[in-house]
Amino acid sequence: MRPTTKKNKIAAVAASAVLLAAGGGAAYAYWSTTGSGSGSAAASDGTQAVTINVTVAPDVAPGAPVDITYTATNPNTSSTPVTLVDPVVTTDVAGCLPAWFDATVPAGTTTVAGRATGTALGTGTLTLNDDPAVNQDACKGATITVTVDSQ
Repeated sequence: MRPTTKKNKIAAVAASAVLLAAGGGAAYAYWSTTGSGSGSAAASDGTQAVTINVTVAPDVAPGAPVDITYTATNPNTSSTPVTLVDPVVTTDVAGCLPAWFDATVPAGTTTVAGRATGTALGTGTLTLNDDPAVNQDACKGATITVTVDSQ
């Protein structure tokens, strides 16, 4: 290895200064450039239906309202407003008439976040209306189903 002379040191410093100046000029040129571009994406059509889950408390009996709990699952990526309407009661026994029942839904609209599961929509009631003039024994042990629509 050769010893470094004063002349070599001055040359190295000068070369470094030239490289630094050239690099600084490149940075200036980079920040001064112009350009343009564009991009596009398809928007979601949001057509997947929100699922409404209905849970009816057990022990339905004439004249004793039970709670109905409503929740929602939103498979879409964006939030969706949900308003419950038109509850319909059906039974699995022919002699247990759906007309004997009243079901309610919570009032108002709930916004269900995108990809949310189990969002509470509120509670309503299911009532087997007590009719002393009619034997309602056919409803003992029947499965009572509440179906609801949403807007």
